[in-house]
Amino acid sequence: MIEQLLLLAAVFAIGFAAGRYRVYRVYSLQNRGEAVLAARLMENFKAPSYHLMNSVTLRRNDGTTQIDHILISRYGVYVIETKHYKGWIFANPNHSRWSQVLFKRKFRFQNPINQNFAHVRAVQSLLDFLPPETISSAVVFTGEAVFKTELPVGVYSTDRFIEHIRCQATEVMSENRMQFCIGRLEANRLALTQQTDVEHQQYVQQKHGLA
Repeated sequence: MIEQLLLLAAVFAIGFAAGRYRVYRVYSLQNRGEAVLAARLMENFKAPSYHLMNSVTLRRNDGTTQIDHILISRYGVYVIETKHYKGWIFANPNHSRWSQVLFKRKFRFQNPINQNFAHVRAVQSLLDFLPPETISSAVVFTGEAVFKTELPVGVYSTDRFIEHIRCQATEVMSENRMQFCIGRLEANRLALTQQTDVEHQQYVQQKHGLA
C-alpha cells in the first residue's frame, strides 16, 4: 500500500513538473503582445466552453506554420495572429504590406490578414470534420497603435475581439467535439522548443525575406 502511494505521488510530481515546464516554454516563446492577449482570453473565456492553445507550430508540405493562439469553443474555432505595435497603422486588406509610422519613421510589415490565412488553412486541414466556416481568422492588435485607415474586417483591438467572442451565441459543436478538436491539434503540434522556433523563423526568412 505504501509503495503504491509513493508511486502515485511520484507520477503526480512528474506530471506537475511537466505541466509547469510546458507553461514556462509557452511563456518564454511568446512576445509581450501574445502574453497579454493570452492572459486576457484566459481571464474571460474559461473551460469547459473554451480552450486556449498558445504558440502552436504545425507542419506544412513546404515547411511549418506558427500560430500565436487558437481558441477552441462551442461557438467556433478562432485562429489568432497577434500584433503588438505602437504609432500609426496604414492598412489595406488588398495590399501585401502594411505600414507603421513611428516617430516620423515609416516601417513596412507583412499584411497580417494574408499571414493568418495560411494559419487558418493549416487548422482547417487538421479539423477537416468541421465545416470550414466554423474556423475563423482574427488579427488582434494589442499595443497602442492607432489605425489611420478604415479597420479591415477581421482585425480587432484586444477589447473589441473579446466583445466579438462574447457576442457569439450560436453553438456549432458539443463539448465532446471540442475535446476531439483539442486532441487532434495537440497530437499534431510540434514540441515547444527553441529549436522549433528557430527552424520556423528560417523557413519564414527563406519564403518571405523577413522574420
